[in-house]
Amino acid sequence: QVQLVESGGGLVQAGGSLRLSCAASGRTFSSYAMGWFRQAPGKEREFVAAISSSGINTIYAHSVKGRFIISRDNARSTAYLQMNSLKPDDTADYYCAADTNMLAVRYDYWGQGTQVTVSS
Repeated sequence: QVQLVESGGGLVQAGGSLRLSCAASGRTFSSYAMGWFRQAPGKEREFVAAISSSGINTIYAHSVKGRFIISRDNARSTAYLQMNSLKPDDTADYYCAADTNMLAVRYDYWGQGTQVTVSS
């Protein structure tokens, strides 16, 4: 089992920045790819970004590419999502997830989420 705990959400004005963190415990963090997903009110959960277990490879949703940066620190068992140039459309609950396959359709392990609100 892998336990994931997100932090760093909050209220920010449009154009601002936030950094989300995802602290992992349990099995070896460096064995898992990490992903960030989000769910806005009344919408389906959507993929945001993912990073390979080594941190070498990353992928992003088109809507966040160039504004968000995913990273990880395997020594600290933590993944991050740096969010810049935030827009009201980025308002959502953000979830981190872990899986051995970066391209998994559905990740195995999930955190409880952290809320991000972007005001206009």
